[in-house]
Amino acid sequence: IAYLVEQCGVNPANIAAITFTNKAAKEMQERAAKLLQGRSLSALNVSTFHSLGVKILRTEAKLLGLKPRFSILDSSDCAGLVADIVKDADKARLKRIQWQISSWKNAMVSADAALGGAEDELQLAAARAYGDYERALRAYQAVDFDDLIRLPVELFEQHPEALERWQGKLRYLLIDEYQDTN
Repeated sequence: IAYLVEQCGVNPANIAAITFTNKAAKEMQERAAKLLQGRSLSALNVSTFHSLGVKILRTEAKLLGLKPRFSILDSSDCAGLVADIVKDADKARLKRIQWQISSWKNAMVSADAALGGAEDELQLAAARAYGDYERALRAYQAVDFDDLIRLPVELFEQHPEALERWQGKLRYLLIDEYQDTN
């Protein structure tokens, strides 16, 4: 960050430094501030992957059919939503269904593709729940943590103008601990 700003003349607003935890992001921001004393770093983007996803989604919410102040559901809210959708299932089955939905989202598999590719009864039940789960999230104007990564990817694939905007804004993407990403 310091090299790009001091040696290359890059505007801090064009840099995004991404790490895994909020604590690590805060430490990175503090280190950059020490190295660049006297420079304004308020526009520097130092965050987690999920925080950057939130920023992108809030800015581009309209393109995705969301309101900018959409809700972000935590894992217990998501578990409750899955339980509401999948009636008469025990806790273990609900957890497996929730895990399967999360796995599909992380693999960028849509609910329709999951339904078409279900290989056993549990995957079929999870795929059916996945479609209902997605519709419920939309109805609540909400996303889950998996969506904070998945939806920006879908946004950029479906809306090249949004991709171009963000590529122009964040010209330098620095990733800390990249080997730990899934």
